[in-house]
Amino acid sequence: MESGPSGGSRPAEPGPRLRGLRGADAAASASSLSRFGAEAGCRAPAVAAVLPAGGSGERMGVPTPKQFCPILERPLISYTLQALERVSWIKDIIVAVTGENMETMKGIIQRYQHKRISLVEAGVTRHRSIFNGLKALAEDQPNCRLSKPEVVIIHDAVRPFVEEDVLLNVVTAAQEHGASGAIRPLVSTVISPSADSCLDHSLERARYRASEMPQAFLFDVIYEAYQQCSDYDLEFGTECLHLALKYSHIKAKLVEGSPDLWKVTYKRDLYAAESIIKERISQQVCVVMDTKEDEERVGCCLEEMLKTELNHIKVTSGQDLQQIILEQCYNFVCVNVMTSDFEETQRLLNMLEESNLSILYPVVVISVHFLDYESVPFGQKMEKVMQIREFAKEAKKGNILLFGLLIYFPQEEQKLRESLRQGATIIAALIKERNSGLIGQLLVA
Repeated sequence: MESGPSGGSRPAEPGPRLRGLRGADAAASASSLSRFGAEAGCRAPAVAAVLPAGGSGERMGVPTPKQFCPILERPLISYTLQALERVSWIKDIIVAVTGENMETMKGIIQRYQHKRISLVEAGVTRHRSIFNGLKALAEDQPNCRLSKPEVVIIHDAVRPFVEEDVLLNVVTAAQEHGASGAIRPLVSTVISPSADSCLDHSLERARYRASEMPQAFLFDVIYEAYQQCSDYDLEFGTECLHLALKYSHIKAKLVEGSPDLWKVTYKRDLYAAESIIKERISQQVCVVMDTKEDEERVGCCLEEMLKTELNHIKVTSGQDLQQIILEQCYNFVCVNVMTSDFEETQRLLNMLEESNLSILYPVVVISVHFLDYESVPFGQKMEKVMQIREFAKEAKKGNILLFGLLIYFPQEEQKLRESLRQGATIIAALIKERNSGLIGQLLVA
């Protein structure tokens, strides 16, 4: 077993996380399992998680194993690790990867600052990989730096959208019943074909459920089941709940899961996952502006237009910019009125780079310049604004996507509002799509 390169197998603090997703906030996360223990009249269990990540992803149809396929230039497995790290009561996360991908996995842990991660070598099948992860947590293993948990979660490395409430439900059910697993309604009817490929019979769909992940077990229940497991089950089996029933005689408690538990299996699923992630990190926009009368008036008017364009999105002004960055807002609009320099934008970029906010997700910064073409020669203004290309090139190195937007600033109120409406439409599209191919471009409204 190897610890990740983050400085030990069990650091105290979880890595960066995305706020605004469903589930508890940081304080609630830390105490939710403890509250359950108090209500049930028992102590909260020690919990660990095992992620088998040794698959080759044949069904994906790409040369890279699907757990390492990039979404927004970040490996899929990193999103799953982040989802588990966000749950502070999960003490250890064990990832089983093949020997050839061990260095790749270490690099991911280091680059994205994942914590509480330990690595083990995967087996040739899913069950053997899980068994290796369980062995790393067992107290009877030599040189083991981990402590045996009371409850262990088994989850797929390619199910990145698992939420704390589902994890809590399966863990508490496992503590009471010995084993638990998330289920979902069947989408399609299951049929049985005959030997000559004709319909033999079909199952009544309403009576059956699809077994999903996560699943949770009392550690001794599932570890003993794997120790007794036949070679056939280790080679060809896939269902952990079945092993607990077959070898430990434990009937798992089934817990209704959320639609977010789907598994990234095919290439098209990568695009669906990217769409979900883009939607989630586009839920808040910070408008940064000076307190000058003209800038404040135009900035507030732009906020109003943005709220119309971005439904269900919180638009926040930048009075306390440092706090907004700490709260992990990933979208910024920097308003510059009657100036073509980048002083305010550069200050914002410096703050973002120092914060390391962009480690997990690309940050979008849109530098908006409101200019009156009649006050200064147009060519002189454009020359300055076109410097955005150089700023964008440097910012991209830190995963910050910088765009420029030039808006004509007419004095007539109706024309100004029309320009703002066009600008808000462009800003909304940039935030939602996060099109890195457009960075450094100067768009005109």
